[in-house]
Amino acid sequence: MDKITKTDAQWREILSPEQYHVLREKGTEPAFSGKFNDHHEVGTYVCAGCETPLFHSDAKFDSGTGWPSFFKPVDETHIAKHEDKSWFMVRTEVLCAVCDGHLGHVFPDGPEPTGLRYCINSLALQFEPQDAGK
Repeated sequence: MDKITKTDAQWREILSPEQYHVLREKGTEPAFSGKFNDHHEVGTYVCAGCETPLFHSDAKFDSGTGWPSFFKPVDETHIAKHEDKSWFMVRTEVLCAVCDGHLGHVFPDGPEPTGLRYCINSLALQFEPQDAGK
């Protein structure tokens, strides 16, 4: 997949202020506030910045944390991981590999089969229902 690069002004044109804060400024939405936290439709969660497929609904689980949680991505090449030393701790940041948008973090306390919990901001996602024809 080819990288998508946009200017700051171009990102501001296509993203809401809240999406811009999360995706481009590495912000976090408040726990239990996101539209996909308690979302149970069948389909694919895609990047709100570039529509890259990120997570299938069958990999979603209720972690009780207040953010949508997944145990694996659609494809490991669709995400990038970076060490994040902000907030006086070390975490693994998850980004969209295509547009470098901040998605959230991944933690080693998820369910089997991966043992991972991708804790993702709803504002970083859009949802494509399974019957959307894509």
